[in-house]
Amino acid sequence: MFNKGQLAGLMKQATAMQENMKKAQEELANSEVIGTSGSGLVKITMTGKHSVKRIEIDPSLLADDKDMLEDMLTVAFNDAAKQLADNSDAKMGSVSKGMPGLPGGMKFPF
Repeated sequence: MFNKGQLAGLMKQATAMQENMKKAQEELANSEVIGTSGSGLVKITMTGKHSVKRIEIDPSLLADDKDMLEDMLTVAFNDAAKQLADNSDAKMGSVSKGMPGLPGGMKFPF
């Protein structure tokens, strides 16, 4: 299966991956994305910790239908959440890249 040298190498890689993962998680937590809807008429700024930091609504929408505005807010929120998920998948995928024996698409932490 593995000899001592291979096992030591794997352990070293696992330690490096763990450090890289921690750094990536910190970077993601400190990141921000802006979800939009209505061609930018509604914008939601969300942190990497999924906290909404700011909501911007174009004044022209305030006189419009309440239901439409609620729908636009929902779309903008979901857009921001999807961006965060995509960023996380990309960042974590790059951390685990190159580790032998790990199946592609494996989610971390285990």
